[in-house]
Amino acid sequence: MNSAIAADPPQKFSAPHDIEFTANCDHTKQNYVMLLPENLSDQKSHSVLIALHGHGSDRWQFIKNTRGECKAARDIAAKYHMIYVSPDYRAKTSWMGPKAEMDLVQIIHDLKSKYNIDKVFLCGGSMGASSSLTFAALHPKLIDGVAAMNPTANHLEYNNFQSAISKSFGGTKQEIPHEYKKRSAEYWPEKLTMPVSISVGGQDKSVPPESARRLMKILKQINQSALLIDRPEQGHSTSYTDSIAILEFIITQASRKKSEK
Repeated sequence: MNSAIAADPPQKFSAPHDIEFTANCDHTKQNYVMLLPENLSDQKSHSVLIALHGHGSDRWQFIKNTRGECKAARDIAAKYHMIYVSPDYRAKTSWMGPKAEMDLVQIIHDLKSKYNIDKVFLCGGSMGASSSLTFAALHPKLIDGVAAMNPTANHLEYNNFQSAISKSFGGTKQEIPHEYKKRSAEYWPEKLTMPVSISVGGQDKSVPPESARRLMKILKQINQSALLIDRPEQGHSTSYTDSIAILEFIITQASRKKSEK
């Protein structure tokens, strides 16, 4: 995803809080940005939307970038008075390796300890979309809905950005294939118990859509709540309108799921 920064935070949020924390797993200093809704109250619950940046970007992409995926995430968070969080998750080229995973678990637990949290939603674009699916499959009890914009769901077959991915995962797919399978949501559809929405482009060469299409087909076969927006003519991007649609889907489906309990 493009890492350009060109917009101010939405007006329905407080000023951005750039938060540094000490990672429990290795005691390094890590960062995330948080936007709090102006009507934040201890007397009522708020949901959280966590947005994961694309390859080559950082925590500020989903805070300030004007491209469709980023603006849609901010606007949805503002519409539903959500706490909005964008972590670095270790690197500009992270791909949700073990340390990034542990950081995100820590962030979620820290947020729940500080605020009255109702639901936690996860979204991202490109690398962030792939990482969102990975994290949701690894920690389904922490995530109430996941929206992935142009992801891969299969790291064993994905061949781009392999130097960055091997650094994040701790080795190549030939050396540690089990780690690549573990982080490939396509192999674990039964763990995606939350609403899942995905957008793909048929002309996407950076992150080809086939694995995401297969994952969504399986999710629908096992009657999971799933939405696929597939644009055959589109490349490696998701429009603002489509981004809004997949985000709205997970929020409304999560609310419906909660009301049916």
